[in-house]
Amino acid sequence: MTSMNNGPQPIGNLLSRLEETHAVYRKTLEAAALPGESIRDTEERLRAEHEAVRPPQYGVTPPKPPVLAKTVMRCPLESDRQPDFFVPGLYDVATKDNRSLMDVAVYRLSKRDKRACEMIRYDLPSGYVEVTAGRYGMASVWDYDIVLMMVSHLTESMNLFKAGRGQMPGRKFAPHTSDIAKFCRRGDGGRQTDDIEAALDRLQGTIIKSVREIPSRNGKRNVREVESEGLIGLYRVVSRTDTGKVSSVEITAPDWIYREVTSGAKPDVLTVHRDYFLIESGLGRFVYRLARRAAGKTDAKWAFKTIYEHSGSAGPFNKFCFTLRKIIKANELPEYTLQEEAGQKGPLLVMRHKDVPDELLEPVTGS
Repeated sequence: MTSMNNGPQPIGNLLSRLEETHAVYRKTLEAAALPGESIRDTEERLRAEHEAVRPPQYGVTPPKPPVLAKTVMRCPLESDRQPDFFVPGLYDVATKDNRSLMDVAVYRLSKRDKRACEMIRYDLPSGYVEVTAGRYGMASVWDYDIVLMMVSHLTESMNLFKAGRGQMPGRKFAPHTSDIAKFCRRGDGGRQTDDIEAALDRLQGTIIKSVREIPSRNGKRNVREVESEGLIGLYRVVSRTDTGKVSSVEITAPDWIYREVTSGAKPDVLTVHRDYFLIESGLGRFVYRLARRAAGKTDAKWAFKTIYEHSGSAGPFNKFCFTLRKIIKANELPEYTLQEEAGQKGPLLVMRHKDVPDELLEPVTGS
């Protein structure tokens, strides 16, 4: 005799089914997430893509899509808005960036174009810089977040050492993947964890070659100084979870970063606003770093053409200008306001710190 099961179901079974369905749905979103994209962002993007490709019903005029405000910043994660003040973590230190590399892009700004085995060259007044990518692809500006974390903790450790509150920092840095996700203000799903190992491959395979002409002591002829090293040194996966996911890693700081942070009376680094990690656009991130380096606490002006040349962009100049003007129109970057101004040889980008009154600003023209 077959039993009928049409009556009320136990609430425990229903909750269990709902939890299983939610877990499957979340895994689907994590698998589809783009680098730096939160679960909420992924859900909204997939819904918009579905609406865009769904065919209209016969005889029914499809509604016009809503007009959304242009933005270059993503919303912070819910866990990021409510930090646990009782559990200090690696992500609590201020974000630092290497000053010498803030006005040229030593990474790609595109999420899609991997630029494997390609090279970018920047001609500078005292020499040039070459960025060469390995077979895994060129490191992206989002991969570089791991370098920012490494520089930040190396700087913090060096400050503690100078204050007599710690030992001289070594070159090895061993964060947990959850610390990396928290520091970079990303989600900590499975897709994000898998991306960390791939990011380390690209960072290690992206080589920075610096060539400088230095005046000799006798003044007769210049000395050519050449240095070539990856964005990171060696790395290894220290541990994995029961499901095979990367749990913690060990990264060796390259000599050029370790030397610039630990040698000298003051590390050659600048503090970066924590909302930098919420900037979605690769070019937006580069513009913020440029403003932080060139404008500082005042203002600076750089030609669109010069920014294009320093960004390593592989696209045409007119498309670059279109993207840059969208960032200027949104005007959402942390700490700085952006404005376009006409110049004698083309448009200029004016970058101004938000905390300085207009009457105290003196125009400073970038190279």
